[in-house]
This record gives sequence, C-alpha cells and structure tokens, in this order.
Amino acid sequence: MQLAITIMTPPRPQKWLRTALAVGVAGALAGCAVGPDFQRPAPPEVNSFTRQPVGKTASTSGHGGKAQHFVQVKQIKADWWRLFHSKQLDALIQQAFNQNPSLQAAEATLKEAQANLAAVEGGLYPQVNANLSATRQKISGAQFGGAVGGGSHIFDIYGASVGVSYNADVFGGVRRSIEAQQAQVDYQRYQLHAAYLTLIGNLTGYAINAASYRAQIKATENIIQAEENQLNLVEAQEKAGAVSYSDVLQARAQLAATRTRLAPLRQSLSVAEHQLATLAGELPGNWQVTHFTLQDLTLPGELPLMVPSQLVHQRPDILAAESALHAASAQIGVAVANEYPQISLSGSYGSQATDIGDLFNAPSMIWNLGASLLAPIFHGGALRARTEAARAAFQAAAAQYRQTVLTAFAQVADVLRALENDAASLKAQQVARSAAQKSLQLARTQYKAGAVSFVTVLTAEQQYANAQLGYVQALAQRYLDTTSLFSALGGGWWSGAGSHSSHNGDKE
Repeated sequence: MQLAITIMTPPRPQKWLRTALAVGVAGALAGCAVGPDFQRPAPPEVNSFTRQPVGKTASTSGHGGKAQHFVQVKQIKADWWRLFHSKQLDALIQQAFNQNPSLQAAEATLKEAQANLAAVEGGLYPQVNANLSATRQKISGAQFGGAVGGGSHIFDIYGASVGVSYNADVFGGVRRSIEAQQAQVDYQRYQLHAAYLTLIGNLTGYAINAASYRAQIKATENIIQAEENQLNLVEAQEKAGAVSYSDVLQARAQLAATRTRLAPLRQSLSVAEHQLATLAGELPGNWQVTHFTLQDLTLPGELPLMVPSQLVHQRPDILAAESALHAASAQIGVAVANEYPQISLSGSYGSQATDIGDLFNAPSMIWNLGASLLAPIFHGGALRARTEAARAAFQAAAAQYRQTVLTAFAQVADVLRALENDAASLKAQQVARSAAQKSLQLARTQYKAGAVSFVTVLTAEQQYANAQLGYVQALAQRYLDTTSLFSALGGGWWSGAGSHSSHNGDKE
C-alpha cells in the first residue's frame, strides 16, 4: 500500500521544502535502528595453548642447534622474518611485496569494498538532481474537444528545475546496510593482512625447503664421491685377487642406488625455486635464482608467545571471521527494517516556458512538494522469511567464527609441540650421524684388514647416508616450524611503523 500526500498551496515553497527535509532528517537521526546491535565475541577463557606448559627446547652442537625459549609478548615483531638474518630473504620478500599478483588483487578488492561503502553511505543524504529540457511538439485540437483540422498547434517548451528526494531512514535500514558494508571493508582489510602473512610464510618456507634440498644434494654428492672411491679400491683389490668379484658388484649396486636419490632431490629443488619465482611475481624462466643455504639462515633463539586470549585479536583469519559475523548481524537489521513502512520526501523547484527567454520569470516558475509512505501489508511471507534467513546466516557465521578460533588455537598448539620435538629430533639425528660416521670409518678400516666382509661396509655406508640426510631434514624442519609459529600467531607486519604496505594507514 502506498499513501501519497501532495501539498499544493504553501506561500513560500522553498521554506516548506527545507522544513520538510529537516523534519525528515531529524526523524531519521532520532529513529532507532531495528535489529540486533553487534557484540564482539569474548575471547576464549584459557591460560595456555597446550595442556603441558612449554619451556626451553633441547640444544645440540652445530649450526642451528641452539636452544630456543619463549618470550611473552603482546604483538609479533612486524618484520619477524628478519630474525633469520638473511639479506637474500629480505630482498625477496620486498620484491614480492611490490610484484605479487595475489597481493595486488587483495588490495584492489579492499578498494572496491571501500568504494561500495561510500556508495551505500550516500543513501543517508538527500538526492539532488538538475533537469534541463527542450521539447518541440505538435498537438491536435481534438485533444481539447476542437476540430481535427482546426489549425496548427506547434510550440516549444523549455524547462529548468532542481529536484530533491529523500528517503527517511526512520527504522535504520540504511544505517544497518552501511554497518554491514563497513564490516565487509574490515573483512577485506583482514583478507589483505592474511594475504601478506601467507605470502611471507610461503616465501620463507620455500626458501628453507630450497636450502634443505640443496644441502641434501650436496650430502648425497659427497656420499657418491666416497662410494666411488670405495668402488675404485674394491676393483683394485679384485684385480689383485684380494677380494671376490661379488664385492665389486655389490659396490657398484650401492653406488647406483645412491645416485638414484639425486634426481628427485634436484626436481624438488627446482619446484621450490619455481615457487619462489612465482611468489615474487616473476616468470621462472626470467628469474635470477636465489641460492639459499641453511648456513645462511640464523635460527632465532627467542620465540614470541602471547597470552592465548590475545590471539583472537592478532590473527587476520579470526578477525576476518569476526567481520563476517558483524556483517551478518547487520543484515538482520536490514531485513527487519524492510518489514516496516518506508517514508520518502520529494520536491522540485524550477521554471517552464514556451520561450527560452521567459525562463525564470515569475509567471514561469513551478514547484512541487510531496511525501509518500510505503507500508508492506501482504507479501506472501517473503519479508518474514528473509528475516529468518538473515538470522540463520548469522548463526552460520557464528559457527564459522568458532571453528576458525578452534583451528587457530590447534595450529599454535601443534607448532609449539613441534618446536620441542624438532629440537629433540635434531639432537638425536646428530648423535645418529656421528655414530654412523664412526661406524663407517671402522668398517672400512676392518674391511681393508680383512676382518669383516664387504656387506658390513655396505651396511655402514647405507646407515651413514640415511643419518646424514636425516640430520639435514631435521635441521630444516626446525627452521620451518619456527616460521610456522610466527604465522600461527598471526604475523604482525602491519603493526610496525615503516612496514612495507600501501595501506600503512590501515594498521590495526
């Protein structure tokens, strides 16, 4: 049902128009916004990420074997990747900040959301339009009850007017729409933060993987070189009649088996380097390969650890889920407001004349002022159904928020335990590598003296090769899980002054 009220005889139309609009604006500002007011979810009531408290990790000799301990912080260091003290990694991340397409897409999406917010905010204000028109027309006398051939009725009409319309947001539907769109802007901002965090974590991870594969390749090549020397020795002994030909065959088989390890490692290294190029915004064929090595990376000795309740205010995925929940709450208000009457005010003032020179003369002035009330009476239950759908969407967003929080806390707990186990694993691998190296040296000495068979030497070589590769993998895993801790805690590049971003004004 639509009720239209038109006021025809005010002596001063401009004053009436201003008064009506002022009353409408005042009514909208004084009116309540229907629907629920968003309440930020309370952080989980928990004192620790893990059941057992975390402490200082184990240590061992050698590069990357230092003990790590946790330091209580409120925020993560903005440029935390610099703790690895790698200038190559620093340069790569800065290049990726400038060239990564995913970041550029996230930044553009944020700008789109901000522009959409500005568009929605325009609904709070009166809409003013200017209209200029010129028409030449011919009419028939029959239109006014005269004869059809009663003469020519050709004339021009010129018009100039300004029209104003205003939808009074009495029940807050527009304000709830603005609230929902602002939450969407926040969501996209946190998505941008997440994109940066993911990019930094991936770059650091692939750099460590590349360094690990390069170390494993070098270790394998050293083992191959030792086995080639052993094969030469066995072949010389076989020619001298000191050993049987079967020892030569076994030595060749062992060397061939070890050589098969190189191709997969080189392929894995190539994939890691190609991923680094892609993340840096470069084509693999044009990219200058950065040769990362584990020796060039410093393992951070102090690791940050925040109060668990602070995690929900630090991780961008949790903050994005909260913004989505906020938007869903505001959409309930939009749906409820649509169940109430909509009030509109309109007016125009201008001039209309048959001669352009007569425009704006007193006799040619025209105006109108009107108000309308649109009240929903029967829509087949559609409006109520949309409100129920909005409430269900809010419940879904709330469940998704809780799931995001649970997943985040589990990730932090996993990596905290992993750091402890990584240190213990590296220490065990160091012991195993040292023992395997001594066992191999003893087996070779005893074989030369004829005290053991060549099978003993082959077994010792295999054990040493596995121990050497296991040590490199354990060392790399310490670096990877250290990186994972910073990512799991939400990074923090946007919280520091001077961090690279075109959105420094959007820091949290």
